Amino acid sequence: MVGESDNRDRAESRRLAVVLVSLVALVGLGALFMLPMLGDIVATQLEPGLGLRDAAVIAFFTTAILFIVFAIAAGDGLLGELQFMLGGFFLFFAIFWLLIAWVF
Repeated sequence: MVGESDNRDRAESRRLAVVLVSLVALVGLGALFMLPMLGDIVATQLEPGLGLRDAAVIAFFTTAILFIVFAIAAGDGLLGELQFMLGGFFLFFAIFWLLIAWVF
């Protein structure tokens, strides 16, 4: 009885290993076929675009407008949540600034 269970576990493990190895091989083959397109992707994505200075201006105004909306939505809780709004403002600003510079 123990021998049958052990044989089934080995067969399942072997089957799982075959499936995983074939999946890795398939992904590797797909990456190999996509290799020529990598040059076009790199040329398109790494061309000069919006700089950090322009991205900072856009990020500041986007964040300011967003937090004005947040402050209006907060209503009476604005004074008690000011420290969180300021910390959130600088965090949003940094994230927007770097993402805008990266994407554009």
